[in-house]
Amino acid sequence: MSQGTLVKRQFGHRARLALSPAGVRAADDQAHAARTMWNLLHAWWRMMPMEERTLANADAAIRQARKDIDFLAVLPAQAAQAVLKTYFRAWQNCWDGRADAPNFKGRLRTVMSVDIPQGRDLNITRVHRRWGMVNIPKVGRVRFRWTKDLPVGKHANAENRITGARLIKDALGWHIAFRVQTLQDKPEPHHGPEVGIDVGVTVPLALSDGETYEHGEWLTGKEKVRLLHLEQRAAQRQRHRRPGEHTSRRLHRTYDQIAGLRAKAKRRALDWQHQTTTAIARTYGTVVVEALTITNMVKSAKGTIDEPGRNVAQKSGLNRSISGEAWGRTITMLAYKTAQHGGTLVRVPAPGTSRRCSTCGRTTPGSRESQAVYVCKNPDCGWSGNADHNAARNVLHLYRMGLALIPAAGRAVVRRAKRVKPVAAR
Repeated sequence: MSQGTLVKRQFGHRARLALSPAGVRAADDQAHAARTMWNLLHAWWRMMPMEERTLANADAAIRQARKDIDFLAVLPAQAAQAVLKTYFRAWQNCWDGRADAPNFKGRLRTVMSVDIPQGRDLNITRVHRRWGMVNIPKVGRVRFRWTKDLPVGKHANAENRITGARLIKDALGWHIAFRVQTLQDKPEPHHGPEVGIDVGVTVPLALSDGETYEHGEWLTGKEKVRLLHLEQRAAQRQRHRRPGEHTSRRLHRTYDQIAGLRAKAKRRALDWQHQTTTAIARTYGTVVVEALTITNMVKSAKGTIDEPGRNVAQKSGLNRSISGEAWGRTITMLAYKTAQHGGTLVRVPAPGTSRRCSTCGRTTPGSRESQAVYVCKNPDCGWSGNADHNAARNVLHLYRMGLALIPAAGRAVVRRAKRVKPVAAR
């Protein structure tokens, strides 16, 4: 294979760290210092005039903060510089329309993480088949689970190497995510068929060719009972706390057990999403999905005091189900996996796909009789079939009609057609 068919790719590999109690405290302190550095930087940004918000001034500000605040000294200098670069990149993404404006990071709802921007500082060695050793600045040598070959030692060169890492803490403890740069074959164009995908709650993924991808509950019956018991115990102990009293160790342990069970459910969901999206990316050349605004779909129906909402409890349950399916994460996985296999991911406008008949193209009231049954009430049509399959066919038809969304300034712009051609090859 010629050199012209090779491209550089960046990907991550995550492994669990085996930190000692002292190492855990050191990593926690660095993560809190990094979060504090972000908040100080954001306060400085809001305080300074617009013409003085430069990278050089911000760098001078964080250097002075590290001298004035002793707590920030636990954060390595390169990690502090990484916070600065990440903050400026967040503003660039905001200006380009790819994300919202950065904000302060709270202590409880922020993922604890520390960046190690230089790969040469890691000094990775493999101890034996299951374990490796990595150097973490201001923590020391730490073991990690070796679950995938890494380009280290004689296997590393200028084209295949580790460029850095990030420490991340979740319910299972501290992990390290290596940033790996490697030279891979450029994928050939995928000549597979086109497919439309409709996402849902009862049927997570329904394809236009009739295929469906479903899953069971993420937790077993015993695990659900255990989770409910722990939540009730936490609520009971919370009620007995006095105002201003610190959280007890027992309550902290209960919270950790709850987080562990929820993390187990998330890992199982991620595993299903990875397997499903990989199968779709390998099979189909063009994948068409709806451009859903999920944040609007999960808004509360509580309403106001003057105009209270209706069916609030039912809407809350639906919101939890939508959030649990993580449609946005599924689409993100499909986006990069189709690109890796030479395929294409396309988004089309979402309104009307579940109510419109995929055969005659008309939207007749009452056609969707239930969650799974669609019967076209158009006297000239009368088509009947699965409702999710009908929506997926509509999604694919919108793409074939040329109604794909065109990205502008990093954000998709919805261009809705005034009408859909009633008779077309579908």
